[in-house]
Amino acid sequence: MKKIYRMAAVAAMALATLISCSNAGARNDKKQTTAAKHVQELTADTFNQRVYDLSSGEMKYLGTKPAIVDFTASWCGPCRSIAPILEELAKEYQDQIVIYKVDVDKAREIAQAFGITSIPAILYIPLEGEPSMTIGARNKAKFQDEIQKILLVSMTAPSI
Repeated sequence: MKKIYRMAAVAAMALATLISCSNAGARNDKKQTTAAKHVQELTADTFNQRVYDLSSGEMKYLGTKPAIVDFTASWCGPCRSIAPILEELAKEYQDQIVIYKVDVDKAREIAQAFGITSIPAILYIPLEGEPSMTIGARNKAKFQDEIQKILLVSMTAPSI
């Protein structure tokens, strides 16, 4: 009889642990989903609607704010390391720029159109002037510097 009580107690503790862990996971998933709202993931269709319509043959930026496009993949370690930085920057600069991400495995045609052979690849698209591309992970300070020099330079330049 004591053996049955022990087994029942162990089973109850295991069940309580399992429920506790699954609830914690749900809370963490909810936090990640909430945090992920600032960087917008683009498909081929949404890329063609918001950034460049690649089918038109014309590389005319369609947005109203300067943009960053992060070419990424779920299996890429350096891509995963910069993702939280880009989330922070998207929140901090939300009134000035927009940050997108494109999964190169899900939108191969976009990656091919831009000649992406190494990731993370970051495309900076100013409202005026030519877009530019950088390759590789970087820290937040480097991103901030590039945002100021490439994307916001015309917005902060003094008028003469």
